[in-house]
Amino acid sequence: MPEGDTIHRAAAALRRALEGKTITHCEIRRAQRGVTPPQPGARVDRVQAVGKHLIMRFDDGRELHTHLGMAGAWHVYGAHERWKKPQHLARVILTTEDGVRAVCFSAPLVEIRDPATARRRGLAPSRAERQLDALGPDLTVEGVDIDAVVARLATVDHDTEIAVVLLDQRVAAGIGNVIKSETCWVERVNPFTTVGALDEGTRRRLYTRAHSLLAASVAQARRVTVDGGLAVYGRAGRPCPRCRSRIVSATQGDDARRTYWCTRCQPTPTSPVIKTGDQDR
Repeated sequence: MPEGDTIHRAAAALRRALEGKTITHCEIRRAQRGVTPPQPGARVDRVQAVGKHLIMRFDDGRELHTHLGMAGAWHVYGAHERWKKPQHLARVILTTEDGVRAVCFSAPLVEIRDPATARRRGLAPSRAERQLDALGPDLTVEGVDIDAVVARLATVDHDTEIAVVLLDQRVAAGIGNVIKSETCWVERVNPFTTVGALDEGTRRRLYTRAHSLLAASVAQARRVTVDGGLAVYGRAGRPCPRCRSRIVSATQGDDARRTYWCTRCQPTPTSPVIKTGDQDR
C-alpha cells in the first residue's frame, strides 16, 4: 500500500500539472458518491495529500477524493504521451486546456463530493469522509504535532503490539509497512512489543523518527534509512547493516501485514512464528 510519502509526492506532481488549470474533460468511473463530476470549464484550485488520502478541489466547490489502496496510482501524461497502464484500469481521467492528462489507475476509493451542498442539505458524511475526520496528525508534513500523536496513542489498548499501532491512521497518518519496520529498527524497538511496555519517551521517539523518515523521503524522492537504502524492510535472511545478525520477517496483526526486524538489535519479547519470505502485504 502506498505510504504517506508516496501520496505527498503524487500530490506534488499533480499540483505542478493541474493547479490553476481549466479542465476540458473529466471522466470518473464507478465513483462512490452520487455527485456529478466537475464540468468542462472548472478550474483545479488545490491538490492536497492528507495521510494516505488525496483530495483535489475545484473552483465549483466539488472535491475529488481518492485512496490508492494496495494497487492504485496517479500518473501524469503529456498530450500525446502513451499511457503506462491499460485504459480499462483508469478510474479517473482529467484533461486540461493544454492537453495534459492526469489519470488515476486502480484506486479502490474514488469519491466526488460537494461539501457546501451536503452541509446545506444536512446529508450524513460518507464513509470516506468519516475516515478523513478520524485521521490523526499527518506525519509527512512539517511541524506535525507529536504531542497530539502521543496523546492519541495513550488511548490505544496497551496490549496492542507497537507495529500494529504504527499502522493505525487514527493515531497518526502516513505510516505504512516500510516506515513501520524501518522506524522500529532505527529506535531498536522490537515490533512485537506492546504499547504498555513502552515508556512515553520511547513512544515519542518512534513517531518523531517516523516523521523524519517520511519527510526525508518526500524531499529526496526515495526512502533511505542507511547508506544504500533501507535497513530491514524486504531484507529477510540478509545481515543487519548495524550488527550483521540475521534479519527476519513475520506477519503481524489482524490484517497479517508483514514486519521485518533484526533478531539481535531488536530482541523479541514474544515468540512469533518467523517466516523469512519477503512478500509484503
